[in-house]
Amino acid sequence: MKRTGDHLRHPLKVARGLGSAKDGTGHFIIQRITAIALILLGLYVVWLLVTGGLADFATARATVGHPLHASLLIAFLVAMFWHTQLGLQVIIEDYVHTPGWAVFLQLANRFVCILAAIASVLAVIRIALGA
Repeated sequence: MKRTGDHLRHPLKVARGLGSAKDGTGHFIIQRITAIALILLGLYVVWLLVTGGLADFATARATVGHPLHASLLIAFLVAMFWHTQLGLQVIIEDYVHTPGWAVFLQLANRFVCILAAIASVLAVIRIALGA
C-alpha cells in the first residue's frame, strides 16, 4: 500500500523506509530560545560582575541571597547547560560517524551537562540559603 506523497520521494528512500526523525524543528527552536535567553541572562551576569555584586564571598552571599538574583543565576545556568548539551549533540551527530563512539559521546554529553547543571544550581541554592 502506497502512502500519500510517496511519488515525491526517491525510490531508495521509500524502499528503506527512511524519513524525517521529526525532531529537528523542535531541537532548532529550543536551541534558538536558549540562545536568546543566554544573551539576556549573560548581560545580567556581566552586569553583576562589573558592578561588584560578586566581588568577595560576603558580597556574593548577600547578592545571591536575594531571590531575584538567585532565580536569574539559576535560569542562566540551566539555559547555559541546556544550550551546551544541544550544541554538542549536533556536533557529535555531524562529525562522529562510528556508531559506538556516537552513542558513547551522546550519553557522556548528556550526563556531564546534567551533572554540571545540578552541581551549579545546588551551589547557587547553597549560597543563597547561607549554608
